[in-house]
Amino acid sequence: MKRDKNHVYIFDTSLRDGEQSPGNSMNTEEKLLLARQLEKLGVDIIEAGFPIASEGDFDAVRQIAREIRKSQVAGLARANKQDIDRAWQAIKGAAHPRIHTFISSSDIHLKYQLKKSRVQVLREAAAAVKLAKSYTPNVEFSPMDATRSDRNYLAEMVSAVIDAGAVTVNIPDTVGYAVPDEFGSLIAFLFDRVKNMGDTVISVHCHNDLGLAVANSLAAIRAGARQVECTINGIGERAGNTAMEEIVMALATRRDLFGLTTQIKTDQIYKTSRLLTQITGIPVQPNKAIVGANAFAHESGIHQDGLIKEKITYEIMTPQSVGISDSHIVLGKHSGRAAISQHLKKMGYILNEDQLNRVAAKVKDLADVKKDIYDEDMEAILYEEIYRGEEKYNLIYLNVVSGNVAIPTATMEMQVGKEVIRDAGFGNGPVDATFAAIRNITKTNYPLLKYAVNAITGGADAQGETMVQLKYNGNSVIGRGAHPDVIVASAKAYINALNRLEFLKDNAKKVKLELS
Repeated sequence: MKRDKNHVYIFDTSLRDGEQSPGNSMNTEEKLLLARQLEKLGVDIIEAGFPIASEGDFDAVRQIAREIRKSQVAGLARANKQDIDRAWQAIKGAAHPRIHTFISSSDIHLKYQLKKSRVQVLREAAAAVKLAKSYTPNVEFSPMDATRSDRNYLAEMVSAVIDAGAVTVNIPDTVGYAVPDEFGSLIAFLFDRVKNMGDTVISVHCHNDLGLAVANSLAAIRAGARQVECTINGIGERAGNTAMEEIVMALATRRDLFGLTTQIKTDQIYKTSRLLTQITGIPVQPNKAIVGANAFAHESGIHQDGLIKEKITYEIMTPQSVGISDSHIVLGKHSGRAAISQHLKKMGYILNEDQLNRVAAKVKDLADVKKDIYDEDMEAILYEEIYRGEEKYNLIYLNVVSGNVAIPTATMEMQVGKEVIRDAGFGNGPVDATFAAIRNITKTNYPLLKYAVNAITGGADAQGETMVQLKYNGNSVIGRGAHPDVIVASAKAYINALNRLEFLKDNAKKVKLELS
């Protein structure tokens, strides 16, 4: 691979390192599905798997290699003949095959895991690269646990594998041990010490054990690395890998600082993230950068006001740039009047100052009892506060006692005209008792034709919307009510129906009997 100093190659290992983390296992069809999307995303290299690991892994790598035509397809192999031969058998059908071979370089691994000397390991590393080179000119080598290795020995190993034919050398922070300044200086040291670097692409593979994988990768890029090994959503061993979406968008957003490009089609990022979530069943945390549910959501009134006036005030990238349709203004107790007004305009409602103040107050009240405010909630508030008009009956207070050893009882206080009346009702259940109390207070007894309850929105804290249909003069009227407490919503719906009946009786000669 000829080195392009202004281009950062994206090496995606979601199907290899990402897939081997707990809960992320995928079958062959799922791997193919994700590989196709990674190619559509514009990933330079797809590490399809570890062919020697199992027959299933071998088959998945082979099928991906045969189908993917644009991206390079890499197979991982330890620095031995059996692994390398097996990797080549899996990837040889690829349009652009790559063998990625590795061996440890740290004294910790040499002593406790490999039980070999530095000389032996150096010899095996070079031999592995030469064998891989006999199959394909596109060979990558990784000295595992590089960040805990002796720097001089690491430089010697990098020089040896370049002499043996490696065109990409990857420097992995295998256990997520490094910090950015240290890691950047390590990459700079290798560029300075390894005299045969030439056009070799220096790659980095960082783990997130200390939460520094992206920061370390960016430090390495500033020091001259031009390939980043990463995963979608940052999945991977232990705390995961460098998150692809964060690296790509950091380079794109801060092009003024880095002056570098990738070939990633950023508007495919969110779609790819969602696909991985659907395949693995592992959700992305809401506050995850770039692809989390809150990444482009704003609830603070100050932020919402700024966003409405000019999006750049509180967004450093557009949601559309990563494939999300738009920013999301979250209506809640922190929302200001400007955000509520803007949201209502999108819904088709334009309110005057007094109406907006009333609706905003109700939004904040509702936000104290339920987490998310949806358009349906807003419509319910609008109906309750703005469009109901003068009403004869109004609910002041409701208390209901019910249970399997108690007689359902509703105690209620209502305003009837200018009078405040309190009474109680009994029934077969809490709703029946509530309706009985309303009938006692209003001295009405219209036949109940229908009663229905629906959740306006999802979740256990959803508002309940109730519908009550009362019969009058051979016709009917419908009342609706909404409240997080379904009993209160039912009372509001019944009272709303009574008010509509009063309107009907007062205006019988002026309007058609079509209130439902």
